[in-house]
Amino acid sequence: MKKLSSLFIFIFLVSCTSNTIFKKPEDLIPKDTMSLLMQDMMIASSAKFVKNKKLQKRINYMAFVYDKYKIDSIRFQKSNFYYTSKIDLYEEIITDAKKELEVKKEFYKKRKSTLDSIKKDAIKKSKIKVNTIKSDIILDTLKTIIK
Repeated sequence: MKKLSSLFIFIFLVSCTSNTIFKKPEDLIPKDTMSLLMQDMMIASSAKFVKNKKLQKRINYMAFVYDKYKIDSIRFQKSNFYYTSKIDLYEEIITDAKKELEVKKEFYKKRKSTLDSIKKDAIKKSKIKVNTIKSDIILDTLKTIIK
């Protein structure tokens, strides 16, 4: 009896460790496109909580991502299920997407700092011009008073 119960436990444990790989869908999104799609989806999901130009929040931008890649959510879901069944490939796609997002983040960080420094320089120059204009007006006023 003990051997029989041990056998059932062993069979149960072996059956739980299945490596299910889904059948490749006919309209599978290619790996490189999937990486780009994941990048845009990460940005869209993050942008949901940021105010846009019209000061609106909680806008679902996923529809725009699907339109950009000319796919629908069902095609993405099928492709995503397939890639998740091949975990090494899926991990590669996610890692690639994260690396590209980091590159974009650094690019925009540098661009923002450049634009900020240009603004600061413009403000300093405008203050100098305003001060020189004010001093010219004061000098002209003093000259007219003295005459």
